[in-house]
Amino acid sequence: MTPGRPSQTQGPLVVGLGELIWDLLPEGRRLGGAPSNFAYVSRLLGAEAAVASRVGRDALGAEAVGKLDRAGLSTRHIQLDEEHPTGTVGCVIREGGEPHFNVNQNSAWDYLEWTREWEGLAASASVVCFGTLGQRHPAARATVLSFLEATNAGALRLFDVNLRHSFFTPEMLARSLGLATVVKLNVGELETAAAMLGLRASGEGETAGALLRRFRLQLVAVTRGSRGSLLVSEDGADEHAGFHARVVDTIGCGDAFAAALAHCLRRGAPLALSNEVANRVGAWVSTQPGATPEADPATIARLLEGLE
Repeated sequence: MTPGRPSQTQGPLVVGLGELIWDLLPEGRRLGGAPSNFAYVSRLLGAEAAVASRVGRDALGAEAVGKLDRAGLSTRHIQLDEEHPTGTVGCVIREGGEPHFNVNQNSAWDYLEWTREWEGLAASASVVCFGTLGQRHPAARATVLSFLEATNAGALRLFDVNLRHSFFTPEMLARSLGLATVVKLNVGELETAAAMLGLRASGEGETAGALLRRFRLQLVAVTRGSRGSLLVSEDGADEHAGFHARVVDTIGCGDAFAAALAHCLRRGAPLALSNEVANRVGAWVSTQPGATPEADPATIARLLEGLE
């Protein structure tokens, strides 16, 4: 497998760090994995974006790299595993478009390697998105933590919490929060995280504020599905009611929200505008099949309305 070409878009480098997975749906497979989805949407919104992951030397790995490459993402930092297969996940869409996942074990992305090339990528990244699933194996976890520690002080390190699986621990959660600058989690995950971390607070706003202060975060984003989201920072809070959408499925909506939020934060957008744009992009993805839809320039301009 030959490395892909880097994106030709110039600007801050956005890196999706962690799992790269094929979602195996009844109607066929679609490329996924939260960090990859984040990088894809970031590229769609105009950023230079790269995926830092690992695939097997197999047909699915080659197909994944080819798809990302054609979408304009840099695939130069996708590692090739000689022993373990490209990740796959069985996915069934339930009522309301909500996906249910069954992730395969012992995938190539469980064996991310810390290399000199990745050290250079970390140093050049302006935004890094990472999560919990990508840290389920000790080898990958050590690499993810090394990557985050190698980023520059001004980088936006977005921790996209995903507690729908059994691979997280209180220690992993606390260490990841300690290395993050921004955290995104849904209402259920906020409640679970608060219990795991012993946060004494009541209500979403108070709990998010306690999380912000405990880990000296710049921002906590709490997503509420179709009911929008809450953003909490040191300077205040903002709530958005969300947008009505004709949902096809909700795969990747949270990843798209996170990508749009990072896009706004890097541009210094006000909290309310950041919340609105993030909800708009997340809602749009819910109207498309899968997490990596295509979009024409007019659609992107509409999604980013209000940003300079």
